[in-house]
Amino acid sequence: QVQLAESGGGLVQAGGSLRLLCAASGRTFGRCAMAWFRQAPGKEREFVAAMPWSVGGTTYADSVKGRFTISRDNAKNTAYLQMNSLKPEDTAVYYCAADLGAAWGKRNSYEYDYWGQGTQVTVSS
Repeated sequence: QVQLAESGGGLVQAGGSLRLLCAASGRTFGRCAMAWFRQAPGKEREFVAAMPWSVGGTTYADSVKGRFTISRDNAKNTAYLQMNSLKPEDTAVYYCAADLGAAWGKRNSYEYDYWGQGTQVTVSS
């Protein structure tokens, strides 16, 4: 069992930066593939970024590639999403997700076992 809790969201002007944190509890966090998703009002939840249980691979949605960076520190049971050059269209509730399966980089929300409660990111123009 893994419990996830996001933090770090807020209001920022276009072009600014935010760093989201996903604090995890549970012994199996270090074996979980991690991902970030987001959901804007009236839209479906969409994939943002993912990485495997160990450092060494990342994948991103085209809309955030080059601006966002996913990382993790298994010793601290924490995953991160560094967001730079933010745009108004990045406004959404951001969720971290974890999966104990062997594969990583999955882009469908139903493929993840554990979810946080989300943190709001608002980018003003």
